[in-house]
Amino acid sequence: MTVLARRLGVSDAVVVGLGAMIGAGVFAAFAPAARAAGSGLLLGLGTAAIVAYCNATSSARLAARYPESGGTYVYGRERLGPFWGYLAGWAFVVGKTASCAAMALTVGSYVWPGHPHVVAVVAVVLLTGVNYAGVEKSAWLTRVIVAVVLAALAAVVVGCLTSSAADAGRLDVGSGTSLGGVLEAAGLLFFAFAGYARIATLGEEVRDPSRTIPRAIPLALGIALAVYAAVAVAVLSVLGAGRLAAATAPLADAVGAAGLPSLGSAVRGAAAVAALGSLLALILGVSRTTLAMARDRRLPGALAAVHPRRRVPHRAELAVGLVVAVLAATVDLRGAIGFSSFGVLAYYAIANASAWTLGPDEGRPPRVIPAVGATGCLVLAFALPLTSVLTGAAVLAVGAVLYFGRRREPS
Repeated sequence: MTVLARRLGVSDAVVVGLGAMIGAGVFAAFAPAARAAGSGLLLGLGTAAIVAYCNATSSARLAARYPESGGTYVYGRERLGPFWGYLAGWAFVVGKTASCAAMALTVGSYVWPGHPHVVAVVAVVLLTGVNYAGVEKSAWLTRVIVAVVLAALAAVVVGCLTSSAADAGRLDVGSGTSLGGVLEAAGLLFFAFAGYARIATLGEEVRDPSRTIPRAIPLALGIALAVYAAVAVAVLSVLGAGRLAAATAPLADAVGAAGLPSLGSAVRGAAAVAALGSLLALILGVSRTTLAMARDRRLPGALAAVHPRRRVPHRAELAVGLVVAVLAATVDLRGAIGFSSFGVLAYYAIANASAWTLGPDEGRPPRVIPAVGATGCLVLAFALPLTSVLTGAAVLAVGAVLYFGRRREPS
């Protein structure tokens, strides 16, 4: 088996994680979270942070133990059995492929609102080309994207908090906040910064993975959580829960209310750049999981090929890019993110269950971490809107039927 080249250091891995986490979600997620929980969205953010920390810790320990492409597909296969690994991989590939198409259309809606499908296809083709050129090229482009997005978010936070429109009283948790609303907000916010798994998925391309991955994942998650918390406080203090819940472009509306309307265009431009970063990281993650499943013949074996010079899964990358481009050109999947959310929570639940089985000499985290992580994933999954739960469960059921319907086991 030809393996991928280990070319990513700690800083590269952190940047790839940040590119996945600080994406378009930070520009849009706070409005639906406020609709669900009001000013209790800060409690939702804290809840999401606890679950994310547990998931990240479990993923980091497993990635150090199994430094291969594929992430939880590999961990579930090795620790729980082939079916659970397959189910995790299926949930990730199907759900995140839909997310890729949705994110591509998000780029299109920002760049050319009248023709989002055209821009979406161009974005997919270009980013697939970057990934094909080598993972170090992807890391370099992600570094540029993250720098632009962080600069824009810093301007939003400083502009809002230093304006006369800011009022700390708007941060109080209102009496109308419910537990269900807080959990729904946590579920929405969790997905905005759940991209730390991208580091684990790229485990085969990280140098000294037993040291690099356990350092990179918590670093990336910590930075992303700090950014989300700062933006949430800034936007909520200016708009309040009611206006934030009704906002269609929360950050742009916040800087407008803070008396900085000229910053609105920069915010929208940064949102488009952030969506590109998310799309780049998503294509990376899906192609590496596709590679791992193809190696086991869970997907066509031809997709397991590794380019002899660039040392990337070139066929898997081209296949993922083609599928995403076709979806982005023909259908609007932005409303179908719900089933992806449910599937990704199932993916992380399997990661935590896998971490639970690690022995003391295998880097097992304290048992409370995978226990809280798995429980949190299941609670957040069933706190999603009913349509998301039903469609997500249906996607998992289809995957199970396909698994048990196959007579040939992987070699």
